[in-house]
Amino acid sequence: QNSRTKDIPVIMLTAKTSELDKVKSLDAGADDYVEKPFGIMELISRIKAVLRRSKKNESRVESFKDIVVDYDRYLVTVKEKEVKLTHKEFELLYYLVKNQGLVLSREKIMNEVWGFEFEGETRTIDVHIRTLRLKLGDAGKYIHTIRNVGYKLGD
Repeated sequence: QNSRTKDIPVIMLTAKTSELDKVKSLDAGADDYVEKPFGIMELISRIKAVLRRSKKNESRVESFKDIVVDYDRYLVTVKEKEVKLTHKEFELLYYLVKNQGLVLSREKIMNEVWGFEFEGETRTIDVHIRTLRLKLGDAGKYIHTIRNVGYKLGD
């Protein structure tokens, strides 16, 4: 299974009605199976139910090495010691840890963390990265600058 897609709910919409088809679909990873014909209200209710179930299992705790970011508790720890971060530092670290190993461009970071696209030169991200590295102590070494591109969290 792909780690990026394994938690996406799947509903099979099909004209096949045999028990074997249902079993194969559910065993292959489908969360629900809807046979044609079906009403739109039934489909909407099934979608809501599948989303409710998937939200209950959703954990928003991400980690890399000694860094643990608990989004729901708004808590960052390094070697089990709490690290106090500003809101944007927290959001930036969560984004880096969630995308560990990937090179993230400044534009992508600006769009995802700050919520807008910025055309031009900005040092905002660089300043936040510098502060993050300091606050994370030894673990700050895992945030790598990729010259003329952006940043990456990794070994």
